[in-house]
Amino acid sequence: MDSIMLGGKMDSDSTVSSLIMMDEDLHPHQFSSSTTSKLHSNGTPTSTSVHELLECPVCTNSMYPPIHQCHNGHTLCSTCKTRVHNRCPTCRQELGDIRCLALEKIAESLELPCRYTSVGCPEIFPYYSKLKHESICNFRPYNCPYAGSDCSVVGDISQLVAHLRDDHRVDMHSGCTFNHRYVKSNPMEVENATWMLTVFHCFGQYFCLHFEAFQLGMAPVYMAFLRFMGDERDARSYSYSLEVGGSGRKLIYEGSPRSIRDSHKKVRDSHDGLIIYRNMALFFSGGDRKELKLRVTGRIWKEQQNPEGGVCIPNLCS
Repeated sequence: MDSIMLGGKMDSDSTVSSLIMMDEDLHPHQFSSSTTSKLHSNGTPTSTSVHELLECPVCTNSMYPPIHQCHNGHTLCSTCKTRVHNRCPTCRQELGDIRCLALEKIAESLELPCRYTSVGCPEIFPYYSKLKHESICNFRPYNCPYAGSDCSVVGDISQLVAHLRDDHRVDMHSGCTFNHRYVKSNPMEVENATWMLTVFHCFGQYFCLHFEAFQLGMAPVYMAFLRFMGDERDARSYSYSLEVGGSGRKLIYEGSPRSIRDSHKKVRDSHDGLIIYRNMALFFSGGDRKELKLRVTGRIWKEQQNPEGGVCIPNLCS
């Protein structure tokens, strides 16, 4: 067996004093169960989680280089080192600039499953690649798509639908067509005003229709756009159209919904939707043009591959 020194006070050749013994024949994939061997006082082996050794005691996140340790061998991540004002949170000794190189080396040899394995991700990654994957994993939870507040709720689609309905009181509709009327008595108040979110259920999926007002440069505008409650790859299977008009004129937008993986702000700032300048909106509203009365209609359809011709044909919702 190889001996690796962990967790103790460092001497001149940067060894540490606490001994953990690891079987050199242990294949890295076996670390997905995160085990090393350690001895009871009676000499019999027991299992210790390597992943626990790599867990910061302050923030409980996995530690990545540089991993710091105090003179007594207690470790913590570089982010928390500044948060605890260079004092060990375990023994209160000054931390200094000691790196736990042995623990960093152990981490390099590990291959661990994605943290979202319990919800379907089958992937296994080297320890230092795992964090990057988890930030883009298709099985990671979604952020709440409600834009009217800084909501920090995350979850899967069914959890977010219930959250939008019960906590944000969002209107829920079934069907793939919509016909909404937006009325505002003082259309001069448009700066950064989020107006409405409506959720539609069709083709077994959920879609968020946003309608809001904001400043585009110096110009006040209204914008409507659709987001898909799922990943970008699945979002590309659907298309939608939006139409607004009045007084013999109309504006039409057609495109694919954006995934809620893209933040509301990112979609809005990309202008990926139906944009109506205020003067045009008031023209569509008719009357004395002092009150906003916009009717936005639209539909959602699914693009299907024609097995014979290899082209997409629309599958319209009945």
